[in-house]
Amino acid sequence: MTMKRIGLVGARGHVGQELLALVAAHGQLELDFVVSREWAGQEVVVADDKPFGRLRYEHLSPEAITRREVDAIVLALPNGRAADYVAALDAAGRDPILPDLSADYRFYDDWYYGLPELTRFNAPSQRRISNPGCYATAMQLALAPIVDLLSMPAQCFGVSGYSGAGTAPSDKNDPFKLKDNLMPYSLVGHLHERETSRHLAHPVEFMPHVASHFRGITMTVNAHIADRGDVETLYERFRDRYDNEPLISIRDEAPWVSSIAGRHGVLIGGITATEDLRRAVIVCALDNLLKGAATQAMQNLNLAFGFDELRGIEL
Repeated sequence: MTMKRIGLVGARGHVGQELLALVAAHGQLELDFVVSREWAGQEVVVADDKPFGRLRYEHLSPEAITRREVDAIVLALPNGRAADYVAALDAAGRDPILPDLSADYRFYDDWYYGLPELTRFNAPSQRRISNPGCYATAMQLALAPIVDLLSMPAQCFGVSGYSGAGTAPSDKNDPFKLKDNLMPYSLVGHLHERETSRHLAHPVEFMPHVASHFRGITMTVNAHIADRGDVETLYERFRDRYDNEPLISIRDEAPWVSSIAGRHGVLIGGITATEDLRRAVIVCALDNLLKGAATQAMQNLNLAFGFDELRGIEL
């Protein structure tokens, strides 16, 4: 088998840990280094197993990473932290495949925006890959089959588990403050609102909330339709668009987040319409740490390496 050597920067976060599990299950990826300042020196383990031998977390500067001989470096860092690594690689003349899971390069035309179900036709030979945001993934997948029918901005009401707020302590990931609560935040101008509007080429209005569950997103989309069309016609659009997508399942009923948490795919369903057929509602659910982040990064890595897109991703 063809083996590829990769490095992972930002392994301490929730997504970094999910990526380690995916790499461990892959079979054609060899992990060369894992960067975590807080865990430097500790052994890298996944679910109490030791698939990486004696590999230990390291604290490496951007310049130190440029001296490592790898085929790809995955950046799983908070927003605003990727640029130092990109600049160091450019200065050293190094060009590994570089998936960035932050929002730092999602608005750059010279970076491939890797939402495979919608953009894989542009994937071959791409080396700089911007991984979509979790909310943005849900919004785009919920709207792409009908975007040409929309007569005005789509309103998107999103609820995420608190793992989406990362590991740095805040009100948005404090389970005690979130207990029996639903916390609205960034109700206008959210980053994922701008991201979705750009890549969908249609404006959306996004209202995010965080709930007391740990993982998973529910996105309820309110779409105003220019041309009349019954619910079955809308369902046909979704089935036609995603019929050959193994990670996307179209359901009659609105999906519950508990049905997708901890799983790699996307559930879309509950499509309803008003009597005049001018407004439709679509519900999309996915795991923010998996299809909203790590699973999508693995799809993008596989495409970049020429592997089967779902290699290492167990359905």
